[in-house]
Formats: sequence, C-alpha cells, structure tokens
Amino acid sequence: MDKTTVVGLILGILAIGVGMVLKGAELAALLNPAALLIIFVGTAAAVLISFPGKTIKKIPSLLKIIFTNPKQTEIPELIVLFTEMAEQTRREGLLSLEKQVSETDDAFMRPGLQMVVDGQPPEYIREVMLEKIDAMERRHQEGAAVFSQAGTYAPTLGVLGAVIGLIAALKDMNDMETLGHAISAAFIATLFGIFTGYVLWHPFASKLQEKSKQEILVKEVMVEGILSITNGDSAIVVRDKLSSFLSEKELAKLEEDKHAQGEETAE
Repeated sequence: MDKTTVVGLILGILAIGVGMVLKGAELAALLNPAALLIIFVGTAAAVLISFPGKTIKKIPSLLKIIFTNPKQTEIPELIVLFTEMAEQTRREGLLSLEKQVSETDDAFMRPGLQMVVDGQPPEYIREVMLEKIDAMERRHQEGAAVFSQAGTYAPTLGVLGAVIGLIAALKDMNDMETLGHAISAAFIATLFGIFTGYVLWHPFASKLQEKSKQEILVKEVMVEGILSITNGDSAIVVRDKLSSFLSEKELAKLEEDKHAQGEETAE
C-alpha cells in the first residue's frame, strides 16, 4: 500500500470536515444527492467523452498503481547486479549471460540481455530499449491525463451545480429562512467540485507522473548497465557509471553496504 496516498486522502477529508465544523457549518449539508450527481456523474461523463474506451478501461489499474507500491528493483540493487555481470563477462564472455537471461523476471531487462547474448551492436540495443521507454512514457502520460482532465472538469461542474442550485433557490423568495438554506445547499456542489479536483484528481495525476519518472529512471539505469556490459567495461567502470544515478545519501549507503560485505567476506 502507498501510505502517502492514503494518509494524504485522510488528511484532505479531515481538513474539509473539521474546517466546516469550525466555521459553524453542518456536516449533514454534505449529504446533497443533487450535488453528488452533478459532480461525480458529470465528471465521469466528461471523462468518457474526452478519452477512448481503451484508455478508460485502464482506470482500475491506474487506481491500483496510485494506492499501491508496485514491486520494482531499486537502483542500488541494479548497480550490484550489473557490477557482478561485468565481472562475469570479463572472465567468461558475453555468452555466459544466458543463465541471467533465463533467471531474470523483469520484462524490460530480459530482452536487453538477450540482445547482448545474441551479439547485437550497442547502437541497436540502445535504440530498441529507448524506444520501449518512450512508448511506456506515452502510455503513462495517457493514464495521468485522465485524472488531470477530471481535475479540470470537476471545479467547473461545481460552479454549474451552484448556478443550478441558485436558480432553484431564487424561484421563491417569500420565505427568507428557506431561501438561506437553499442558497447554502447550492454551494455544496462547488465544494465537491473544488475538493475532488484539487484534493483527488489532480494529485492522482501527479502521483502517476512521479511514479512514471521513477520507473523510467530505473529503466534508464538498466539500459546503461546493459550497454556497459556490451562494450566490455570493467566492473569498476560500470559501478562508477551507474552510481551517477544515485543521490549522495544513496551513494553513501551503497558504499557502506559494500564495505560491510567486504568485511563479512574477509571473516
């Protein structure tokens, strides 16, 4: 589970609820079927009109990505892995990677290693793998665009809901008390529209974009590692190249782990 998404969602709901209570508004006012219909069904309708069916079908899987942390190899793990493969290929040759190809579960790295074993030139390997990354990035952008557009539509639909509510409220101005309640209820749609737009849909799009950037970075490390092995770089060179993708803190931790592993080996 992605704890930051869940905690952020809870905090957003609490902020609105507690804020309403502190302002003297009743939480029962949120139980407005008309406002819920206009915002949620209206936003869904606008999204359905905006995107093709194949993109809409991805929404459940996109929500899963937002609320979970998909298993992904970390960059420090990749550095260790490619360093070991570099040492292996310098001793035994590129064909010795056939075992790694069969044991690798990653659907992106496996074909790359297979191209190395097959003797494909580095330029070809780079081109093929970077094209795969570009295609993946385009798919990710399409998914994030669904929530980004929903975040654009919802606040506008909230204004529309308020206008509809005011039209209904102002048709009878004889009872001022009833009129006040009707005007108050009219703005519930605006509240829902702004809340869903800027606390749900836009943040969901941002979360997908950030996770996409992280996945792309990991795959770029894989590309550099595979190309380094193809070029016959030494383990030290491979380690130095891939370490450039790490922050200073991550690099320091990697060095500590390497030092600790060396002490265990010596013992």
